[in-house]
Amino acid sequence: MARKLVGKCFCGAVHYAVADEFLYAANCHCSNCRRTTGSAFKPFAGIERAKFVLTKGHDMLLVFGDDNGHDAHCKRCGSLLYSVVREGAFVHVAMGTLVDDPSIRPTEHIFVGSKARWYTINDGLPQYDEHVIAGPAGE
Repeated sequence: MARKLVGKCFCGAVHYAVADEFLYAANCHCSNCRRTTGSAFKPFAGIERAKFVLTKGHDMLLVFGDDNGHDAHCKRCGSLLYSVVREGAFVHVAMGTLVDDPSIRPTEHIFVGSKARWYTINDGLPQYDEHVIAGPAGE
């Protein structure tokens, strides 16, 4: 049985649980992720949607999009918690919202072709101008 990880928004109104069975993780530098997080990139980890569950604050979610693809924020504090992607089959957990330490780490930078010019990537992870995620992935 997989270890369960807990995550929550900044104000604590929304909580979730997710299996520590992420299939991939990356740092996304696309302009949408930058705007949504207010940061240079969004570190995320991808998992099948069935392995992610909201445990508190269902009524506190602010959702942009539809059931096949959306971003979910806390409507009180604005934290981006997760994105539903790949025709609704996967969840990309915003890794900064995890309370527990996941076993996975980002393995690459994606959409580097549109990254913020003021940010310099200083690690040795592979960089892709567009969308490439190793393994069973896809954003």
